[in-house]
Amino acid sequence: MTYESETWSFTASRMRMLKVAQRAMERAMLGVSLRGRLKNEDIRSRTKVTDKAQRISMLKWQWAGYIARRTDNRWGRKVIEWQPRTGRRSVRRPPTRWSDDLVRHARSQWMQVAPDCALWQSLGETFVQ
Repeated sequence: MTYESETWSFTASRMRMLKVAQRAMERAMLGVSLRGRLKNEDIRSRTKVTDKAQRISMLKWQWAGYIARRTDNRWGRKVIEWQPRTGRRSVRRPPTRWSDDLVRHARSQWMQVAPDCALWQSLGETFVQ
């Protein structure tokens, strides 16, 4: 379920779909139907499964730090720093980019903050929440 999730750009609808899928899998593990009217917290406490949305957020944060600390000029950093030829994005609401939630959380200097591992980890803990 989390394969290659570090490279996904997350929207609210995509996160909601992941949470719904995880809850459905947990219900299937316990053999409980929706008619049972058990709360999600009760099901989570029975299955002892970690929240996949938080796990995916943590994986993405770790991957972003790894890419930002790289110095070997490989494609990952070049893709992140790429700008469109026109310098502008499309009119209306543009699609969510991979780095948009990182910028929203750690400001636009997230690539300069990443080499400081202690600061990066403390920011990561709040990013996952």
